[in-house]
Amino acid sequence: MYVRVLAVVALLFLSITALYGGTVLIIHAHGNPWGMMPLNLLRDSPFHSWLVPGIILLTANGVLGLWVLGLVLARCRHDGFWAMFQGCVLLGWLVAECVLLRMVIWPHYLYGVVALVLILAGAAMRHSSPSGASAN
Repeated sequence: MYVRVLAVVALLFLSITALYGGTVLIIHAHGNPWGMMPLNLLRDSPFHSWLVPGIILLTANGVLGLWVLGLVLARCRHDGFWAMFQGCVLLGWLVAECVLLRMVIWPHYLYGVVALVLILAGAAMRHSSPSGASAN
């Protein structure tokens, strides 16, 4: 039960912040989002603006995160798998971001913990049900 609550909190935090962050990146695609992300951060990446990273963040961690949150709240079959999957998507996003920007800052560690929480909580949710479906 506590594992499910932990997954819900992590998914809610991830979804809200990714929807917000992705929207800001899209709106300020050719500018300096939050006044601390100049376009020159993208100099070693394949991107020339924040538009594509914003769209990816918004969809892969925001929209998908909300969908997974809905599955976990509804206790849908295989919701543990989807929580683990979302954690892996977030971890992939973080690794790609750090490699492309060639830097690691404190939010990467914070969201790394969120990714691990989702992976471990999802695994525990799957383990608590022998068939892979959520327990009632």
